[in-house]
Amino acid sequence: MMSPVNGPVQVTAFGEFLMRLHCGGSQRFLQTREYTVYYAGAEANVCVLLSRLGISTSYVTRVPDNDLALAGLAQLKSHGVAVNHVVFGGERLGLYFTEPGNHIRPTRVIYDRTGSSYASLQPGMINWQRVLNDTRYFHWSGVAAAVSQSAADVCAEALTVAKEKGVIISADLNYRSTLWKYGKKAGDIMPALLQNSEVVVADLDAAAVYFGISTDANASLEDRFKQCAEALQKYLPRLKTLAMSFRKTDGTIHEYSGALMHNGRYYFSAAHRLPLVTDQIGSGDAFTAGMLYGLLHGYEPAATIAFATACGALKQSIPGDWAMLTKQEVEQFIQMGASARIIR
Repeated sequence: MMSPVNGPVQVTAFGEFLMRLHCGGSQRFLQTREYTVYYAGAEANVCVLLSRLGISTSYVTRVPDNDLALAGLAQLKSHGVAVNHVVFGGERLGLYFTEPGNHIRPTRVIYDRTGSSYASLQPGMINWQRVLNDTRYFHWSGVAAAVSQSAADVCAEALTVAKEKGVIISADLNYRSTLWKYGKKAGDIMPALLQNSEVVVADLDAAAVYFGISTDANASLEDRFKQCAEALQKYLPRLKTLAMSFRKTDGTIHEYSGALMHNGRYYFSAAHRLPLVTDQIGSGDAFTAGMLYGLLHGYEPAATIAFATACGALKQSIPGDWAMLTKQEVEQFIQMGASARIIR
């Protein structure tokens, strides 16, 4: 499970690899005198959990040829993610800074990605014919297209080759309002890039931004999901599978659940009550990885959304962006829910 991929790849993912600097303790940006370092990136996060679950993955990005990037790639490899298609160039690794929230104020994020090696990536730098040879799924997200026009152009380049090769395209809508700074709106770029997506992870806000889809704010989350799914299928003709995770708060308790549309039918997970959230960043990527795992293993749809939701819930108990989980832990959580018992 933890060795580099040899042979066919089940999931190839593409996006920006980042270093995350997290305020020490529970301090704010204006207080902290130290940062904890994590490596991150929406698509890298998906690869890490899938690889830990035994799925062969390959991660594609562009990073500078320096020790900061090499240390991060070494961590990816330690989890079993293949990085042999990563290209080197440019001057800097993208950064983002996080300030922990709590039950009173939200977590805050500051991005420092302008001019990064990934943001300056150009079409032709990655040999997509070679990268996507003998792979089953290609996964990307809206973040991959948000940082620069050239990065969006490379997304289009990859998606064209994926379609030609018959690779299943998986997309996470992943809208980040503060990243779209290069003169284009997300709604100008994303609809065309998403056209050939068969598997999509979305949220209600991103669907509204990209496609102008609105749902009844007074309806249940289940009904809003159905409304959104029906509308999305009009814009994405190849869509077969759509998933969303939902979070509701009740005082200090987070209630986390998932919804799935697969081949026109709807499935909903149990809602998990989380008494404590250590770090919710990356929970959506863990949810995505869990969904892809279920699809790759031919799980029944109800089992797929249960597994995906458990992955997203468990990630929130783990600091950093990566879901350091095993299949056994996910299955135990599905059966038992949140637990404070000692395993020994």
